[in-house]
Amino acid sequence: MLDIRLFRDQPDAVREGLRSRGRDSSVVDEVIRLDAQRRELLASLEQLKSESNRVSKEISALKKAGKSGDDQVERMRQVRDEIKAGDSRLASLSAEIEAALLRIPNLPDPACPRGESEADNVEVRRWGEIPRFDFEPKAHWDLGPELGVLDFDVASKLAGARFALFRGAGAAMERALISYMIHLHVAHHGYTEISPPFLATRQAMQCTGQVPAMEEDMFRVANSDLFLIPTAEVPLCGYHANEILDGGQLPIRYTGYTPCFRAEAGAAGRDTKGLIRRHQFDKVEMAVYCKPEDSPAELQRLLAAAEDVLQGLGLPYRVMELCTADIGPNAVRTYDPEVWMPGMGRYVEISSCSDCGDYQARRGQVRFRREPGGRPEFVHLLNGSGLAVGRTFAAILENYQQADGSVVVPEALRPFMGGLDRITPA
Repeated sequence: MLDIRLFRDQPDAVREGLRSRGRDSSVVDEVIRLDAQRRELLASLEQLKSESNRVSKEISALKKAGKSGDDQVERMRQVRDEIKAGDSRLASLSAEIEAALLRIPNLPDPACPRGESEADNVEVRRWGEIPRFDFEPKAHWDLGPELGVLDFDVASKLAGARFALFRGAGAAMERALISYMIHLHVAHHGYTEISPPFLATRQAMQCTGQVPAMEEDMFRVANSDLFLIPTAEVPLCGYHANEILDGGQLPIRYTGYTPCFRAEAGAAGRDTKGLIRRHQFDKVEMAVYCKPEDSPAELQRLLAAAEDVLQGLGLPYRVMELCTADIGPNAVRTYDPEVWMPGMGRYVEISSCSDCGDYQARRGQVRFRREPGGRPEFVHLLNGSGLAVGRTFAAILENYQQADGSVVVPEALRPFMGGLDRITPA
């Protein structure tokens, strides 16, 4: 959520930030109008409450003097009715302003590349050698069933379209990837592991911006106000909601594995084959709470941790910095590592590392004090995938496939798979 003072003091900057995202900036005028009405009403209510106190004192003085205070009593009744109506209108205006602010995305960082679409994203670097095959490489949606480690037909029978079933060595590799990623983030990068609930309240979802803006993509539990989480970002970044942290504890870094659930209502026809875009998928997430001045460095640290997983698995990738039109609504700046998929013949996003500034912290009221008794400030929150497990699984199948139809298990995963070094066709 943006600070309302930005609309009062820097409306043109807010308009420009929204336009750089390709968003309608007329909402700025609407917020300014509602805020002006609210401030005018507040001033009016202060006057009425002052008058109420004055009239109350007059009535008390008249009663002590044995005089009639009927006129003053009538005025008191009128003033209280006006205050009651004003308070009701104030609550309504405040709700309208909050609803508008909750739907307005974050403003991109000045360093974020300007652009009109994902075509304007900027390649930062590449790592690893793209494998060369002396045969036609297969896509993972063919390799997996042939190896007997993936079954999309049974998954469809059990749950419908865009689900996957892992079996045998496939299930073992999925579990090994989760263990390897968590181990790396905890042992090598200093994250604290969290195993959170897989359901979240509307308030928790609102804290991280999933609702109301992206509610159509969420799975809601019937007869409740609970949602299946779309990412562990929700519990990890909502962990300290409504708290004031000790600045000496910052930065705080969490990592956790969860299944993720997304309706993907707006994603029809995009990467719906195989493991790339499903309704349920596994992901290891990272989240960081830090002081505002530290968030640029923490973003690079977060990105390095995601890249470390890819490098440890020997998967070739590139890092893209997203332009203003392509960053998520919560972010001020985002880097996406994209892994090379030989069977698909292109790079595919496998992580997204974002600095959200104080946008989510305002929604969740997460603050800190630099020293005891100091003025509370909003923390900066960052999050990143470390990594999307299904896409990593798919990348391993495609990059490590052999001419005989087998797939070599990356060396880093073998200790987590009982020493298995190769998956052969069933």
